[in-house]
Amino acid sequence: MFNNVTSKQWMGLAAFLFAIFVAVPMFIAATGRTDFYFTLTMVALLSIASGGVWLTFYIGRINIGQGAFALAGAYASAVMITKFSFSFWLALPLAGVFSALVAVLIGLPILRLRGVYFAMITLVLTEVVKLTSLALDITNGARGITNIPRPDGLSVFGLTIIPDFGAMENPKLGFYYLACVLMVLAFATLYRIVNSRLGHLCRSMQQNEELASSIGVNISHIRLIVFAISSFFGGIGGAMVASLTQSVYPNTFQVKDSVDFMLNVFLGGLGYVFGPMLGTLVIYFGWDLLFVAKEFQLLIYSTILIILMLILPNGILSLRLKKPGSDVAKAADASGLELKEGK
Repeated sequence: MFNNVTSKQWMGLAAFLFAIFVAVPMFIAATGRTDFYFTLTMVALLSIASGGVWLTFYIGRINIGQGAFALAGAYASAVMITKFSFSFWLALPLAGVFSALVAVLIGLPILRLRGVYFAMITLVLTEVVKLTSLALDITNGARGITNIPRPDGLSVFGLTIIPDFGAMENPKLGFYYLACVLMVLAFATLYRIVNSRLGHLCRSMQQNEELASSIGVNISHIRLIVFAISSFFGGIGGAMVASLTQSVYPNTFQVKDSVDFMLNVFLGGLGYVFGPMLGTLVIYFGWDLLFVAKEFQLLIYSTILIILMLILPNGILSLRLKKPGSDVAKAADASGLELKEGK
């Protein structure tokens, strides 16, 4: 499965896992800044949704609609838990599946579009889902869904695997660990996809769809599969955010969030699997740190982003993982933590 991963990369992965599962909790415990748990949990969850956006870029589509699928997943999970008494552990994957099914229905007509046309269509999807949630009785309209129960315990053959979050002394820590586990699984899945036969076919489509079609690649089928997987990640991220905040409203995810998901991918690096994770971390913390600028916060934030994208068109990760070639297609054919060779 990961035969092309070098020993250096395994060491880097081990260091990363140690950092998020051991070092960070130890640091927070030592400093007493338990509020960091919520911030880092949000970073992990938003990076999952951003990872889905990265996957659609991998087939040459600019996706600015991930907020729609995150909101759909959040509402699906909330409705199943509060109105139908589903267990959180069942509602979570079903929320992802629901978002994927919505993506299939939407993707059938719009995935034929390319470039700015596809981007503009996806840009309005978040607003469409928002207006739909306002109109439906099951979503409680503008009042949203509140008092969502925290995740219950998970037991297998009477053995408790995950304790009840409601009974935890520190549920923030529980959510942090859960979000990190889901993030690791999501990006491991992405890495596996891009190094699989599906990933090779996606690369051929990214280079030239007509040529790929001429050699027998079912590009419509592949586009739909990738778009559904991307939206599944969005639904999982949205469902987790709803559980974390114990509420979901029509404006929980807005058009701005969809744009941010795309920016996370650009800033981290389009040619690198783990780019969305780094991009989310930088943008989320960067926005919070600039709060001291008050009315100039947005101006400074936008200026810094523009400068970074001009200086680093292939993302922050290209600083250490740069390969010959500067365009997105060549970056997508790079290696290591990137896409193609896995070196």
